[in-house]
Amino acid sequence: MALVAQAPFGIGVSEVAGALGLPKATVHGLLRTLHGVGYVRQDARTGKYRMGEGPSGAGMDTNVLRSYAMNWADTVAARTGESVRMGAVHADGVQIVHHVFRPDRSVQRLRVGVVLPLHATALGKVLLAYTPGLAERGGELPAYTHRTITAPRALHAQLTQVRAHGFATDIGEFAAERASVAAPVRDPGGRVVGALGVVGAVDRVCGAAAAWAGLVESVRSAAAAISADIAADRARVRR
Repeated sequence: MALVAQAPFGIGVSEVAGALGLPKATVHGLLRTLHGVGYVRQDARTGKYRMGEGPSGAGMDTNVLRSYAMNWADTVAARTGESVRMGAVHADGVQIVHHVFRPDRSVQRLRVGVVLPLHATALGKVLLAYTPGLAERGGELPAYTHRTITAPRALHAQLTQVRAHGFATDIGEFAAERASVAAPVRDPGGRVVGALGVVGAVDRVCGAAAAWAGLVESVRSAAAAISADIAADRARVRR
């Protein structure tokens, strides 16, 4: 599966067999088994295999997603002066798959691998808004601060706004002193596979209106640029 994960736009049976030193018939059988349980999917046109959604509902491999996000995340951190994170769905939460520190000399803790709640974070709300069926799983909506949304109806109303405006916010909902903004990252088919967000102190992130608008635009533009890079690579592979 590692070989398939490293080839987000498809890898053939012969390529896998050559890399592993196994007979093509053996590799074909293995791939068909993985296909049957959803871990890989096959392109009907090319016959090549890519990562599937699998039992956990995972989309694009997180290592691949991180590779596309790295340069743009650095750019956003430099432009906004805040910490930048990329998140992807993990079970019933959002996992941080890439983290760029705030560009100052303060002591900061790397958050890669940490799983955060979907309903109380900007990254999570983006994924809830755009991942079919995710918001309908139900379950409790625990309060982390007095600002956390804990009523399903209120959460669904906010997710409607996320889809309307193309970004999500968290202002003191997960940590009272923190605020964040996030926007969706899409695969070539338009499916949301991750979210890019900025997080920082409430007084900085939610300061002047002009600064807030610039921060939102930086996040949305970078997320769109990552999506465009993913689509462009897919187009080159198809040529």
